[in-house]
Amino acid sequence: MRISVAIDGPAGAGKSTIAKIIGEKFNLMYINTGSMYRAVTLRSLEKEIEANDVKSVCKLVSTLDMHFKNDRLILNGEDVNDLITTPRISNNVSAYASIKEVRQNLVAVMQKMAKQYDVIMDGRDIGTVVLKDATFKFFLTATPEERADRRYNELKNKGIDVNYEEILNDIIKRDYIDSHREVDPLRKADDAIEINTTGLNINEVVDKIASVMETKLENR
Repeated sequence: MRISVAIDGPAGAGKSTIAKIIGEKFNLMYINTGSMYRAVTLRSLEKEIEANDVKSVCKLVSTLDMHFKNDRLILNGEDVNDLITTPRISNNVSAYASIKEVRQNLVAVMQKMAKQYDVIMDGRDIGTVVLKDATFKFFLTATPEERADRRYNELKNKGIDVNYEEILNDIIKRDYIDSHREVDPLRKADDAIEINTTGLNINEVVDKIASVMETKLENR
């Protein structure tokens, strides 16, 4: 029986970082679903396709080949991991990710991966839509200020000139869009374990999740 782990939560809650570590610890394939939506956003912006032009966006999606190599997203043979983490992509991804047809297409790809491998995925709707029957479900959250601070430091360390207040406002805006969108909004699955990461370091969060997983796996 395959093992699947769903980690959901708002932007900047530490989902990707935690998921990568847990994936390595339990020998799971890490699938960064947010990166897949960011890739769609990247190519759409490059081709100047607006999010409201659903037909063109969907046509574009059908030409995209995505897979992960060493936790990095390879898009049509190109490593685009650094390109999809810029503020421009962050500020626009919610608009493209809310397109019903785009989500349906990518969700099908994610579910196929989960049937073939032991996986861990992070995103906004993994436990509620993509992996409804996941072996483990976690919902990570933190205050907007804490999340903005993390994103600010992350971008600064990459040499990107950013403004903290702008990042904070963007996160608050994204929270609203993600939780109020009509299609697959951000919400905690009823059977997910919520972990507030405010004030916790990475190891403390990893330990909480690993403890839950180890206990259940030992009893299987």
